Amino acid sequence: MPERLSAREILALVTDGADFSELPGPARRTAVDGPLGWQGYDAARARAAERTEERESVVCGTASVGGTRAVLIAFEFGFLGGSLGERTGDRLVAAYTHAREHRLPVVPLVATGGSRMQEGMLALTQLQRVARQSVLTREAGLPQIAVLRDPTTGGGWATLGAGADVVLALPGAQVGFAGSRVRPAGADPAAYTAEAQVAAGSADAVVPEAELRDTLGLWLRLLTTPAAEAALPPALGAGGLPATGWQAVTRARAPERPRARAYLDACFTRRAALSGDRCGGSDPDGMLCGFGERDGRTVAFAAQTGTATRPAGYRTAARLIRLADRLGIPVLTLVDTPGAANDADAERQGAGAAIAEVFGAVAAARVPVTTLVIGEGGSGGALALAAPGNTWATPDSYFSVIAPELAAAILKRPPEEVEATADQLRIRPQDLVELGVVRGVVGPADGNRA
Repeated sequence: MPERLSAREILALVTDGADFSELPGPARRTAVDGPLGWQGYDAARARAAERTEERESVVCGTASVGGTRAVLIAFEFGFLGGSLGERTGDRLVAAYTHAREHRLPVVPLVATGGSRMQEGMLALTQLQRVARQSVLTREAGLPQIAVLRDPTTGGGWATLGAGADVVLALPGAQVGFAGSRVRPAGADPAAYTAEAQVAAGSADAVVPEAELRDTLGLWLRLLTTPAAEAALPPALGAGGLPATGWQAVTRARAPERPRARAYLDACFTRRAALSGDRCGGSDPDGMLCGFGERDGRTVAFAAQTGTATRPAGYRTAARLIRLADRLGIPVLTLVDTPGAANDADAERQGAGAAIAEVFGAVAAARVPVTTLVIGEGGSGGALALAAPGNTWATPDSYFSVIAPELAAAILKRPPEEVEATADQLRIRPQDLVELGVVRGVVGPADGNRA
């Protein structure tokens, strides 16, 4: 079990210097032993206050993290297990309200066992208050970045943690809706860890304590400094246009052709990745999503890697585009896939619905979306990421309604007619320009467009 930091210790770990300014806790008059008259509750609170030198289970205030001002909410697990009661809810509401009034991002540093039993259902309903504040803050266009500490369980995980835009976690932290004392007998404890939540697509990254301030500072800067639009990267591969449709296909499929990571490296000086679809899955080998910094400004990216994209990859891309749109950050998409994964598992995981999410996210986006086809553009699984009216292509790419081999098979043509079929489909970059499907062909490092 990792060492548990107190609220003040985690604040000192992530903030710049000693500029934390605590927000005053709202006053609330309560009956003896709380709203339920739970015998000994006042005494338990008094002991917790003496032990932790805190008046409640959360410490809220403002500070700079990596140069960006934010509202921070630090849980004190030593105060009744970091549990949420009515007074906790009051403090959380006040913190979120302050964030909206001053246009500041919110950073919950969560360590909680859940709702406070001594206050019964009145404690549980604080989750509804927290959820409402999170929604209002989201609608105000302000980012929320949660840091999961040990433990993060119950309603605190299901609201402040999992409800954040970006979810970071400390190594080895216990994270799950069910705490250790209420799980089914024989439940695998490894499933209730930060690492497991990242693998399941419910959290974005596990971050060591020594890297937490820099990582959190990077995220805060990325999500609060949008660029005006996404600049097109130059083509990194072959410069000349293909002579035939089949040559376009073979060049796009060449193993030595530059892939998404090379383009992202060329685009951004620093970047941070979103991981997972928040539905139990991730596609780290098929879809790269996140935010990148160039000239001090941020662009969101969703990039296919040249493999068949799985449903979790599409859902992660849709999550990325919706978040970028809400925060006013332009989006760059890189298309490179032979098509959507179409195996039985992909169908069971909702391939059609996942692709529909991306089509919808791109169609609904109010921020500029720019697309570059950098390799294979295989059917609807590629088109879902393409920006209508603002898609470009590299010379070593193609875009097709279907792969030439599959087109020939459907038309009952022999294998020797595949190359001719590729020409008939008019899938070369220059064909796509003539057809009005793409705006132009992006040149090599000089950035020229044809």
